[in-house]
Amino acid sequence: MRVVLIALLCATACQPASVDPPDSRDPSKSVFALPSGTVVDLSHPYDEDTVFWPTAAGFELTTDFEGFTEAGYYYTANTFCTAEHGGTHIDAPIHFAEGGRSVDQIPLDHLMGDAVVIDVSDRCSGDADYQIGVGDFESWEAQHGELRDGAIVLLNTGFARFWPDRELYMGTDERGPEAVAKLHFPGLDPEAAAWLVANRSINAIGLDTPSIDFGQSTDFRSHQVLFAADIPAFENLMGLNRLPATGFVVIALPMKIAGGSGGPLRIVAIVPES
Repeated sequence: MRVVLIALLCATACQPASVDPPDSRDPSKSVFALPSGTVVDLSHPYDEDTVFWPTAAGFELTTDFEGFTEAGYYYTANTFCTAEHGGTHIDAPIHFAEGGRSVDQIPLDHLMGDAVVIDVSDRCSGDADYQIGVGDFESWEAQHGELRDGAIVLLNTGFARFWPDRELYMGTDERGPEAVAKLHFPGLDPEAAAWLVANRSINAIGLDTPSIDFGQSTDFRSHQVLFAADIPAFENLMGLNRLPATGFVVIALPMKIAGGSGGPLRIVAIVPES
């Protein structure tokens, strides 16, 4: 009897844990199996050089204490201040869609999973105002196949190479509302955003520029179209040139700001060993 009891206990302990299915409204119930491979960091660090929109204050880090305490042990603590939309960050749907999900409401399974890179860096190299169009997606699909449902789409414009030079990266290093009209960098054509929403079912989109809309946009139409369809965007990415076109996964975890329209993002890709 004792042997049988031990065997039963072992058998029970070795059973895989039950997992709740993903819940579209409860991010804590999303499930993701972590793959193995080379981890590629797609996030710029937050520091005094971090690029922000011309109307936003930059990142500030204040040292609260640094050194040895009276008790004899070493201790460091800081306070930081940042806008939601600066550096490598996420735009939540609520940013441009009334009633859309805030950062803390985005399901985790929309922020991690199979990803692709659409490389338009050659078209952007001579055109800072290039808008990634439907034709770019169709050309990519002709070579790699139709975008799979639930894909995370990353757009490589090549502009990450200019970071943190604001003039090269954004078109101007001026600050204030009047500087916005001087912004020049590539983005997603609103017609392509509408095409994605109407014809494909992606979980998220990201790129290596300050905005999903190109610098000269005045109505931020791509933001409006994507966010109305509950598709979040990742902005100011890096390292996209280190990724293959397909066959890798992305994990994009923002600061969980309750009610936030965006927030700092730590995003990585995992590329399986060939």
